[in-house]
Amino acid sequence: MSWRFWRKDREPMPSPDQPDWEHALINRMAVEYLHDQRARRRWGLAFKLLILFYLIGLMVATFSNDVLDGLSSTEVHTALIEVKGVISADSDASADRIISALRTAFEADHVKGIVLRINSPGGSPVQAGYINDEVARLKEKYKKEHDRDMPVYAVAVDLCASGGYYVAVGADAIYVDKASLVGSIGVRIDSFGFQGLMEEFGIERRLLTAGANKGILDPFSPLPESQRQFIQRVLDRLHRQFIAAVKQGRGDRLKGGDELFSGLFWSGEEAVDLGLADGLGSSSYVARELIGAEKLVDYTKKRDLLDSVANRLGVRIGNGVLESLGLLGEAGLPH
Repeated sequence: MSWRFWRKDREPMPSPDQPDWEHALINRMAVEYLHDQRARRRWGLAFKLLILFYLIGLMVATFSNDVLDGLSSTEVHTALIEVKGVISADSDASADRIISALRTAFEADHVKGIVLRINSPGGSPVQAGYINDEVARLKEKYKKEHDRDMPVYAVAVDLCASGGYYVAVGADAIYVDKASLVGSIGVRIDSFGFQGLMEEFGIERRLLTAGANKGILDPFSPLPESQRQFIQRVLDRLHRQFIAAVKQGRGDRLKGGDELFSGLFWSGEEAVDLGLADGLGSSSYVARELIGAEKLVDYTKKRDLLDSVANRLGVRIGNGVLESLGLLGEAGLPH
């Protein structure tokens, strides 16, 4: 295949039978080297410019969406806040992000109601508790300042389970799809025990601690019954806190018995029958029929652009490593 179409012909290398061919060869090699270096710099510059244009395009798209949301917020509307994914301190559904969005929505002039659209399997009980508490505080503060209520609705998408449901019960009412998974009112802690495997391979565990229980839940050490009982007491206490929050939020609407708090989860249709939810409906339905402001404006606090890119890149690299090791399975059911 000829590349003459793509690059100019170069002079041939000097022949050994020419006079002073060594000097000519050295000069020719130096010229070729400089030419290649310039070509590499040009390609490097072009690649960097492409990346720069791509990042600028992303920022423009993000800024345009923010501008459009800002313009649309001058009309009476329903504020939409996404609670999506695992609820933890460093996730998109962290308490900091959700609470910041809630405060903005409560302070906005043209918000007629708020929808928490939840699609979460749960997560940190602390983070979920922060959000639940802040919803109650903001509602009380708003009523004192405006002498009226700001309606807050939770709308379940695919999952509204565990910590996700903990957030939902802070709302005035919960609406679900008939196929949503709702509930999982319980607390869990995960660990593994490799003691038998280590004994089989003759591996000795050397764990030094200051404090008799500092190595609790170490996967390579046995779990004494006293530590097991202690952990169970902690889980039971957290579970009671969760149950109290559900009963406070749902009150007499709960129609089931103790099975509601056993960690089981139900379809949205069953959740309505059990009093875990108030009805079937989407975010648009709630905004249109219940709040009376059909226009939805997204108040969700997005990650910074660089944080978002880094997070997605990290997730993809992590998933790739797990896939290569055969450790990545299907998405699990609610925690």
